[in-house]
Amino acid sequence: MKLDILAFGAHPDDVELGCGGTIAKEVSLGKKVGIIDLTQGELGTRGSKELRKIEADNAAKILNISARENLKFKDGFFVNDEVHQLEVIKKIRKYQPEIVICNSIRDRHIDHGKGSKLVSDACFLSGLIKIETRDEEGNLQASWRPKVVYHYIQWEDIRPDFVVDISGFMQQKIDSVMAYSSQFYNPESNEPISPIATKNFTESIEYRAKDLGRLVFVDYAEGFTVERYPAVNSLGDLI
Repeated sequence: MKLDILAFGAHPDDVELGCGGTIAKEVSLGKKVGIIDLTQGELGTRGSKELRKIEADNAAKILNISARENLKFKDGFFVNDEVHQLEVIKKIRKYQPEIVICNSIRDRHIDHGKGSKLVSDACFLSGLIKIETRDEEGNLQASWRPKVVYHYIQWEDIRPDFVVDISGFMQQKIDSVMAYSSQFYNPESNEPISPIATKNFTESIEYRAKDLGRLVFVDYAEGFTVERYPAVNSLGDLI
């Protein structure tokens, strides 16, 4: 299955938090979108990897995406080496996306920056014809390099290179995030408090998007950084 957009997250819920509104909007426009989670989030303070799998499947349904997979890399300890790069390359070549979206270039959680660089490097390597990979059936895969790689913004307040207007899709984003009910604020939960399991963090999902929207005169927006200059056909493409 060829996808238009393939989004990667170090953990299940990263993509929803970082670009859930953008994904919902692109799907509404007829784009085929998939998500690849690098790990199962098994080191998370709350919940379990089994519960995260259920939550990830529910979030995928909310966003109406075409595919979701989990590479089951070791949470907290995966590295950017040949073994991990090849696994990511296989998924890039499998889905042949024009656009790849991945973790923030740097962040509080060490997996986010690592995941960002791993996926970015794999996107380049995936275009090299002398790197051979095979699909699940053992067939040789064709080389494929996405046209662009974008990075969503997570915990750190990184200045975006561009923003996407997600007005009209904010509730869908919030619903996809809150599908991970084990991870976020619940005053009735007896599990330990984590940085993302606070009321402030839950509220920040909306107020950060609202603040970015304010800056570009829309209701809500999500920000991204780029690896090369973004280009437009004409000045009228900018809003």
